[in-house]
Amino acid sequence: MSENGQPKLVTINIDGKDFEVPDGMNLVDACESVGVEVPHYCYHPHLSVSGNCRMCLVEMGMPMRDRATGEPIMDDDTGKQKIGWMPKPAIACASKATPGVHIKTQSDLTKSCREGVMEFLLVNHPLDCPICDQAGECRLQEFATDYGRGFSRYVEEKNVKPKRTVLGPRVTLDDERCILCSRCVRFCSEIDKNPVLGFTERGSHNTLTCYPGTQLDSNYSLNTVDICPVGALTSTDFRFKMRVWFLKPTKSICTESSAGVNTEVWSREGKLYRVTPRRNDEVNDTWMTDSGRMLYKLVEAEDRMQRFRIDGQVASLGNAVLRARELIQLGSVAYVASGHLSVEEQAMFGKLVAKEPGSVTFVSHAEEGDGRLITNDRTPNVRGGLVTGLINELPVAQLDQLRAQLEAGEVATIVSYGEDLVAAGIPADLLKKANVVYLGTHRNATTDLARVLLPTLTVFEKTGTFINQQFRLQKFYQAVPGPAGLMPDVFVLDALLAECAGGAPCRPTLGQIWEHLNETVDILKDVNFSKIPETGLLLDGSAYADLPFCEGPGWHYEPKAELAAATANL
Repeated sequence: MSENGQPKLVTINIDGKDFEVPDGMNLVDACESVGVEVPHYCYHPHLSVSGNCRMCLVEMGMPMRDRATGEPIMDDDTGKQKIGWMPKPAIACASKATPGVHIKTQSDLTKSCREGVMEFLLVNHPLDCPICDQAGECRLQEFATDYGRGFSRYVEEKNVKPKRTVLGPRVTLDDERCILCSRCVRFCSEIDKNPVLGFTERGSHNTLTCYPGTQLDSNYSLNTVDICPVGALTSTDFRFKMRVWFLKPTKSICTESSAGVNTEVWSREGKLYRVTPRRNDEVNDTWMTDSGRMLYKLVEAEDRMQRFRIDGQVASLGNAVLRARELIQLGSVAYVASGHLSVEEQAMFGKLVAKEPGSVTFVSHAEEGDGRLITNDRTPNVRGGLVTGLINELPVAQLDQLRAQLEAGEVATIVSYGEDLVAAGIPADLLKKANVVYLGTHRNATTDLARVLLPTLTVFEKTGTFINQQFRLQKFYQAVPGPAGLMPDVFVLDALLAECAGGAPCRPTLGQIWEHLNETVDILKDVNFSKIPETGLLLDGSAYADLPFCEGPGWHYEPKAELAAATANL
């Protein structure tokens, strides 16, 4: 590290050009950072180095010095310091950037090495590309085209290995495609702390399998599919569903907990097919939970609400918000908000509370997490409620206050936004004492009691921001349109607010909502939505440092520290 805390930069030479990169940086990453590709299979930036695929072989050398005097040895013809090249190529993944190191990634020797490696990898590899799920994002395909010979000299019969092997409830193995990179093995032992995968047999008969009596059933098992460079490990859920080149990726955030895992949502023609992790080294590295991936299925769930209703009867939005306004203005009103709402939705809900004052309750979703990417807070945006001023304390014990108000007959109407109050602990008989206006996405015990139902959209169908447990403001984008007849939550809230104010709805844009946030929220006053980095913007959460967040003090995911500890003795 330099004196200012930034990584110390060193000069290295790649293919005859000098570049400055952080001292000690892995050479594969160093080359990638300056736009030079070094092909690799087994190397992964968040796993230990195994060096077994040999695809990243490069020529490497160092400036020569006189052993006796230490003086540089100069080339008489060029006037530059001579480079002492190693007699054999070296793997870049096991080498670090050091001052003066020279590497050749495009020399004849390097190209010959890559051709040889590719030939060996393809000797027993099946021609499955037309039916393989990895086709279109397969490194073996890409590197065979870019670095292979273009023809095969192999005429013997290929080895036959196990096919359609069920390794666990969510992962299926086609072992004849495996190139033995060991990424999945290292992930299970180093990141997941669940070492169930290993190799049996020897040589070309090497086979990936689970240890006897075990299976790949961890909640992080599908990460092995993500990091598999070929089509060996496949997602049972996604297998044979859709060609990846037809799918459109959209950046999003997992709503499973306050960790704020960065994701990509893959869709085609308005239908979701899969969710994968998106790299963010400050939040989740390149990992996510299996349970978080499956949340996309909520979009087409049978209990999805798709019609505005008044007393169980289908109604228009206009009539529904009119009836909701009448109920809200009957007398005392209690609002129930959710940590599942975006910052923008919480701001709009806050406007409604300001117009028609009432108590605001946040339901606690505190459950024991896994100590990694599922935190103890099972909502993505409780901190958004604090920042926008919708609440000024944590959700602890607030539901008891609402229950007491209901028992005393002090509440005429409850506006519940995304919270099933019956599931949260308020008896249905007690809830019947008030008129319930419910905004949400799916039917539940509370919707059965609601006088007015205002269906809203899932996180996959809208754009907005969440604030995770690090106080990191992160964006998510609309991946698919919502059901016909539905509209973004902020439009529904705007229609209800306009009805209460006696005006016309204006359907605010994201920019207009952020203008309001800039004016009313101090720590957001200089934030422009379009300029929030895709990796998030860390906010100053010092004002909330003393609040007892259920994640625990100072909790955050530190994958690099975990990896260093896991590989210290390797």
